[in-house]
Amino acid sequence: MDAVTLRVESLRYTYPGRATPAVDGMSFTVDAGEVFGFLGPSGAGKTTTQRAIIGLLDGWAGDIEVLGRSRLEWGTELYDHVGVAFELPVGYPRLTGREDLTHFANLHDTGAGDVEGLLDRVGLSDAADVTVGSYSKGMRLRLNLARALLHDPEVLFLDEPTSGLDPVNAAGIRRLILAERDRGRTVFLTTHDMTTAAEVCDRVAFVVDGRIVACDRPRALRLTHGSRQLRVEHNIDGELRATYFPLGESPPELAELLGSGRVETVHTTEADLDAVFARVTGRQL
Repeated sequence: MDAVTLRVESLRYTYPGRATPAVDGMSFTVDAGEVFGFLGPSGAGKTTTQRAIIGLLDGWAGDIEVLGRSRLEWGTELYDHVGVAFELPVGYPRLTGREDLTHFANLHDTGAGDVEGLLDRVGLSDAADVTVGSYSKGMRLRLNLARALLHDPEVLFLDEPTSGLDPVNAAGIRRLILAERDRGRTVFLTTHDMTTAAEVCDRVAFVVDGRIVACDRPRALRLTHGSRQLRVEHNIDGELRATYFPLGESPPELAELLGSGRVETVHTTEADLDAVFARVTGRQL
């Protein structure tokens, strides 16, 4: 059985002056070496939960364990074991990318680490000597990710790591996340990017109103919330039409259609994570 890296039990938190809790009895575990997706509409309690786990929020009720140790027992040494990349880019605008990473690396006991290698991994080698203030949002997000990896942490907390990135760079970030998982690192990922969630997450949890309403592997969720049918697109008098057949059955009509020479595409239907999101949260992305 895999070791548990994160354990959250009955987590509750209500912001001062609010009547409704932001997190209302949240419970889940994340195994070592797992990419765990934390998905849900804005205001669902995702960021509050993450802030409680990494020590940026006090006054919560319940139990939190990080790397087998109660969150309340951790001091600032926790930040030598976890790496955090927030959605909103941060950095020193007058420093170059290389200088920015070196500065933050020196805040850890591990020292500067492989700054050049990280710049290359996030596609910023060519901009290493350009000031951070002139970086685009996408470049600063990639710098954030490099900063989270500087001290080789066991756990990564990534908040919208592909937000604002073009498809090529987003794919590069997804490959980097999978490479970290393959190294045995645990990744706690919050995102609205269902493509990223589907490609990199071992499990995903959907959060609504401070509670987890569904949690499973992406494929299992797609199969559960999709219709198990075969969609056959075929041409009739120059018009493209689609006919559906129950998956796992072979009615004569299907065999006749497949042998007609009019079929253009055949594929199974299952819900993608966007559809699962809408169905289990009752919201649209």
